[in-house]
Amino acid sequence: MTGHSTIRPIVDGFFDIRTFSIQYVVSDPGTKNCAIIDPVLDYDEKSGSIATRNADLLLEHVRSNRLNLEWILDTHPHADHFSAASYLKSRTGAPIGIGERVVEVQALWKKLYHLPDFANDGSQWDRLFADGETFAIGRLPVQVMHSPGHTLASVTYVAGDAAFVHDTLFMPDSGTARADFPGGSSARLWRSIQAILALPDETRLFTGHDYQPGGREVRWQSSVAEQKATNSHISRCSNEAEFVALRDARDRTLPMPKLLLHALQVNINAGRLPAVEADGRSYLKIPVGAFKDVEWG
Repeated sequence: MTGHSTIRPIVDGFFDIRTFSIQYVVSDPGTKNCAIIDPVLDYDEKSGSIATRNADLLLEHVRSNRLNLEWILDTHPHADHFSAASYLKSRTGAPIGIGERVVEVQALWKKLYHLPDFANDGSQWDRLFADGETFAIGRLPVQVMHSPGHTLASVTYVAGDAAFVHDTLFMPDSGTARADFPGGSSARLWRSIQAILALPDETRLFTGHDYQPGGREVRWQSSVAEQKATNSHISRCSNEAEFVALRDARDRTLPMPKLLLHALQVNINAGRLPAVEADGRSYLKIPVGAFKDVEWG
C-alpha cells in the first residue's frame, strides 16, 4: 500500500435511518471536485414505492457547496438498500464505478434469480476498479483495495488519510460485518480487515452502516488505532481461526436482511430497476425457497 497523500479530504456523511446506511461526499478541498460513495435509492418494501430523497439531498449538498461531482462510487453490491448510482448519473452525467469482481457477484445472482439474458460482464458501470488501481478526485489520489469477505466484490477506497471501509469494520462497539451471504467468507473478511488495519494508525475509517447499539447517537468515523485497540470482535481475536469461529457463530443467529432479495437484482444492475413492462410498471423478481435452513426474523 502506498503512503498517504498530503491532501486531507473533506468528508461529509449522510445517514439513512431506514437502512442504517451512511452515504458519503468526499471532496478535494483544493479543486472542490468530489465523489459520492454508496448513495441510497429510497425503497419501501411494503408499498413497493421508490423515492429519491436521499440522493437528492446529496445533490443539494454538492450544489450548495459548489462542488464538482467527478465520481459516483459503490463499495459493493448492497444487500440492504438499493443503490442510487444510476439515478445520480442520470441527473449529473458523472461516471459510476465499482470493483471489478462485481462480475463474480453478477454471475452468482444471475443464476439465483434465473436471469439468462442478464449481461454479467460489469458493463452496467463506467469503470471497474482492480485491486491496487489508483484514480483521482481532483488532485486527491485514491487507491482501491479489494476487501472481500462480506461480498466477493467489496472494495475499500483510500483517499488521502480517509478510507471508506464499507461493510468490513463497523464502529468499534459493533464489531465487524456478517460474512454469510452467497460468496461471503469470514476467513477472507479477516484478511481484508488486517489489510485495512495495516494502514497508518491515524487513518480515518468511514463505515457503511451504524446500528446505534444501546440507542446511542449515530457514528460513522473511527481510526485504525481505535479499531485495533477497541473493536469488539477484532480485539478479542488474536488470529484468523478465532475470528472465523466468532464470526460464523454470530452469523448463524442472524436473520437475512429484509431487502436482500429485493436489492441484489437492482444492485447487480448498477441501481437500475428491472425494465418497465407493457403496463408501464417495473416488477421485482423474488425467488421462492432460494435459501433454506435460515434464521427467521
